[in-house]
Amino acid sequence: MRNYIYRIAQALLVSLAVLAMGSASAQAETVRIITTGKGSALEWPLYIGVSKGFFKSRDIDIDLFSTSSTAMVMQQVTGGSGDLGTGGLTDPIRAIDQGAGLSLLTLETLVPPYSLWGKQDVKDIAGLKGKMVIVGGAKDVTRIFFERMAVPNGLNDGDYDLTYAGTTPARYAALQSGAVDAAILYPPASFAASAAGFSKLGELADYVKDMPFTGYAANVEWAKAHPALVTSFLEGLHEGVAWFYDKANREEAIDILVAESGAKRPDVEKTYDYYMALHIFPDKATMTPEALASTVKVLGDAGELKGAADPKRFIDDTVNAMLP
Repeated sequence: MRNYIYRIAQALLVSLAVLAMGSASAQAETVRIITTGKGSALEWPLYIGVSKGFFKSRDIDIDLFSTSSTAMVMQQVTGGSGDLGTGGLTDPIRAIDQGAGLSLLTLETLVPPYSLWGKQDVKDIAGLKGKMVIVGGAKDVTRIFFERMAVPNGLNDGDYDLTYAGTTPARYAALQSGAVDAAILYPPASFAASAAGFSKLGELADYVKDMPFTGYAANVEWAKAHPALVTSFLEGLHEGVAWFYDKANREEAIDILVAESGAKRPDVEKTYDYYMALHIFPDKATMTPEALASTVKVLGDAGELKGAADPKRFIDDTVNAMLP
């Protein structure tokens, strides 16, 4: 009789454990994130968070998708195909200005890590007169960045021709093929360009010091329905940032991005050291009107905004309150 009772008790304990595991699994919620391009170093803390379980520990499953441009990212997040989207700040600002149900959520990178690379016979930015340059898009932030580099070097609109590709790998491929004379690139492609013998024409950080580069935008309806999930996601993301900045994790961090991007390890090693020197990722979740002021002013001065050039318009107060 005692053995029978013991077996019944064991069976009950096993059943309760299974139910508890199922309950814990059922609590996990999915966050759908759409990125500009696949395997970008800009999303390094996101990949770290997935790889190291920083989201799983908060009962979050991450579904990652990518498109070829930030404008397409914002279209998909606005339409509900994604919950969050990443990319240059100009596209979500334009989308919100036109009535999209988005809010800027947090900065992803503080400093634009771009440099300008040209064919071997192009020695400086002034030498791009009459040449073909590839940037992200006609209204992409990379065009603004290129113009910030061109004007001080005596080049104005019309002195060069522009063509477009929404991601750095696509722009580097155009430079490699000889289809363009210069391309604006970020690591690790910029390090690959150096190794391949292309001319470094300029470092964007020498020209742009007042504009953060990329950020996360949220579908406002989704965010308001999942405030705790948004906060937990940001906590996991910035645990990834802190882990990235711990130099003891350098080799594993490089392993993670090599696996995500398919880039050559030496290029990713250089990218890690470059990003550390720039302190490119914010230490905590942040999105303030002050951080957006320069970008919004540039767009407003160019006549690209229908509404007022007020940075507060692009941050929903309810969504902003979800920052940890």
